[in-house]
Amino acid sequence: MTPYSLRDLIYYFIKLGTVGFGGPVALVGYMHRDLVEEKKWITEDEYKEGLALSQLAPGPLAAQLSIYIGYVHYSILGATLAGIAFVLPSFLMVLAIGYAYVSFGGLPWMQAVFYGVGSAVIGIISIGSYKLTAKSIGKDKLLWAIFLVLAAVTFVTEEEILWLILLAGTVVWFYKAPPKWFSSVNTFAPVLLHFLTIPFESKLFQIGWFFTKAGAFVFGSGLAIVPFLYGGVVKEFGWLNEQQFLDAVAVAMITPGPVVITVGFIGYLVAGVPGACIAALATFVPCYLFTVIPAPYFKKYGKHPGIKAFVDGVTAAAIGAIAGAVLVLGKRSLVDIPTFVIALTTAIVLFRFKKIQEPFIIFTAAIIGMILKSIL
Repeated sequence: MTPYSLRDLIYYFIKLGTVGFGGPVALVGYMHRDLVEEKKWITEDEYKEGLALSQLAPGPLAAQLSIYIGYVHYSILGATLAGIAFVLPSFLMVLAIGYAYVSFGGLPWMQAVFYGVGSAVIGIISIGSYKLTAKSIGKDKLLWAIFLVLAAVTFVTEEEILWLILLAGTVVWFYKAPPKWFSSVNTFAPVLLHFLTIPFESKLFQIGWFFTKAGAFVFGSGLAIVPFLYGGVVKEFGWLNEQQFLDAVAVAMITPGPVVITVGFIGYLVAGVPGACIAALATFVPCYLFTVIPAPYFKKYGKHPGIKAFVDGVTAAAIGAIAGAVLVLGKRSLVDIPTFVIALTTAIVLFRFKKIQEPFIIFTAAIIGMILKSIL
């Protein structure tokens, strides 16, 4: 019997989308803590399968994992409603911020808020990454080696390399459950289409087409999509200037839910509410399809020793990439002694006092950031 109702699942993802700060690293950690460790709604293996699939497919990591978790016990309906419940709260927030931004000519306070919040986020995701690593990898030396390699590569290159993640899965598969013979098996591989220049002049069509490419062809979680967005939004189309684009990224970081929701803010600045809706739908629909289409195969064949070993390897690689991303974000966000102290204090508080909620820390960090910016 399923230990929770569909209503319970929807309520959980609405809450996570409303108060879940910290970007993809923190969000996937919250899902593990809440749904695997505390509520026990899904098993460790089901979580690993979802994380592996989310890492292998293009699109936003946390949103895809929420969709897969919805699929586990409630199929297509659960996947659809879980994804909507997770994304909708932050989308409505960026619409409101976008309205204020346009109405009042920018948000100069945002950088001061981000000064404190960005540092606290590093502390939050560091603890989340630590817990996820300890729980998922355990004492397996091979998985630890994969974890360390991916963490180092991600930190040095500042990007997640898909072929290394696939290679990690293959190495563990052949090491732990080597196939006795090769045979054709049902697999899923996204078919990458060749995009041609479309002669449509409508701005809304251009927004839809551009953000569909962003959702369908950009691998890596969280801020991995930012360089792609910058190239199109600022350089190619000239929809936003440099400062507006940086403000859009900052909005994504100081609002809860998936970081990729910045596309809603960008869409609003370019074409109002219709632009925001089209940009968000175009970004998230591909990741929804890339999750629900292969999900039945992951559920059906996930317990096979070879596939389980492959998933273990991919999971270790994914967590290593996440840890590397924490280091990259830390390098960019911890720019002086106050930001380093805020991040370290956040990590210590969360480690020592497990019942303290992250939104309280984010709110406190925002106030500290504004105070520090006013006196520094």
